[in-house]
Amino acid sequence: MDNKRASWSGQLAFVLAAAASAIGLGNLWRFPYLAAQYGGGIFIVIYLILVTTLGFTLMTTEIAIGRMTSQSQLTAYSKLHKGWGFIGILGTIVPALIVPYYCIIGGWVLKYLVAYAKMAFTGVALMGEGAAGAGDFFGNFITSPFAPFGYGIIFIIACAGVIVMGVKNGIEKSNLVMMPILFVMAIAISLYVISMPGASDGLRYYLVPNFSSLCGPDGKFSVALLAKTILGAMGQMFYSLSLAMGIMITYGSYMRSADSIERSVRRIEIFDTIIAIVAGLMIIPVVYMFAIKTGTPVKEAMNAGPGLMFITLPKVFAMLGTAGNWLGLSFFILVTFAAATSAISLYEACVASVCDLLDMKRRNATFFMFFVIAFFAVFSALGYGPWSGVTFSALFTKLGCTGEWATGAVPSMQGLDFFDFITNSILMPIIALCTCFFVGWVIKPKAIIDEVEREGHPFKAKSFFSFMTKWVAPLLLIAILVSEICRNLGIGGWKI
Repeated sequence: MDNKRASWSGQLAFVLAAAASAIGLGNLWRFPYLAAQYGGGIFIVIYLILVTTLGFTLMTTEIAIGRMTSQSQLTAYSKLHKGWGFIGILGTIVPALIVPYYCIIGGWVLKYLVAYAKMAFTGVALMGEGAAGAGDFFGNFITSPFAPFGYGIIFIIACAGVIVMGVKNGIEKSNLVMMPILFVMAIAISLYVISMPGASDGLRYYLVPNFSSLCGPDGKFSVALLAKTILGAMGQMFYSLSLAMGIMITYGSYMRSADSIERSVRRIEIFDTIIAIVAGLMIIPVVYMFAIKTGTPVKEAMNAGPGLMFITLPKVFAMLGTAGNWLGLSFFILVTFAAATSAISLYEACVASVCDLLDMKRRNATFFMFFVIAFFAVFSALGYGPWSGVTFSALFTKLGCTGEWATGAVPSMQGLDFFDFITNSILMPIIALCTCFFVGWVIKPKAIIDEVEREGHPFKAKSFFSFMTKWVAPLLLIAILVSEICRNLGIGGWKI
């Protein structure tokens, strides 16, 4: 490894940093929703199997590529084979598109953190009695002309402050503070929730396998529903572990050769999975109780995405009275840390790419990326407000395009939704698929195995890794790509 390149102080620092990147908003709002939709314990078991097989294979590959090249994703692939440098370019586009809208969502979290701090300390019901106006509060905020961008910029500045201090003094030290707090708070909130009267029914709904979720209207087992459950778990695993975002390659490039990649990957998987399951313990029981109390169908109450965190949960917290304000404050402190650790990782992947390509100093690269991120963040910040009419279909119509594509589902998306679709549903599966072909058939799995076994570290799963990389992983990634496109476009009635 290049002596001039920054490095983690040890294996624990690397594991915490990689786990911090994986533990983000996807774990906190998407995992509970999918578990509730797909049979509770059935979904959890399938998710665990996929994390320890496909997730292990892809994460090991990316970390090994980073460490063996001492480069970020932009230049790592071309260093291994000049003809495959395009994967690194795609891998750099992904974090560059994700971090702007992710920081805007981080700004939404900051807004709610401030709101719950006011409610907890003053008792003022900012969202109305019983959080009756939770939807209006959220809607008024994201449609305002400046507030979403203002809070987003604060979030971006905070992340830039960590990045500019470097790998050890910035990213590593911030994770050593935020990760233990995040973990302790998650456990504490989940213990409080499951100790509440009536929480047991919600726990059963979440943890006990519901085999009826795999049966059709006729009560018979449905292969199609099982496939949907597997694909839903696969998509969540893929996003949750921060794969194909350039993060693991970048963080792997800072990893010491003395540390074990295989052991590190297993520990990252454990951290990430624990937080995902605990997120369900925090959210599903109270949402279940809220649904029963209000007569709302549970699956409807467990809506996906921002609606769960910014509309449904405030109503749940309000149901708990004064204690709910403090629970809401604790929850949004936790969510702020989760959002920050992931945003910092995405930001770092961009900064490292600029440094490697242009040989630019970290400080200059951080400031350069700040302006790039802030520019693209405008489209997401104003997409539901002043620029709500600026959709891709509107732009195509002005250009004279009137075909099916011009009026399809994707062009009608707002900026934030469109960037999320392009990165998570299209580019990331394509990058991972290309990486598998690259490793499986170009440089061969032995190149990764040799890196994992560097300095005498055993690679117990090397035969399994080789088989997965060459044959199984590509097929599963093609399935993810097709299912994600169908889900977002509503093709064939596909919804997850």
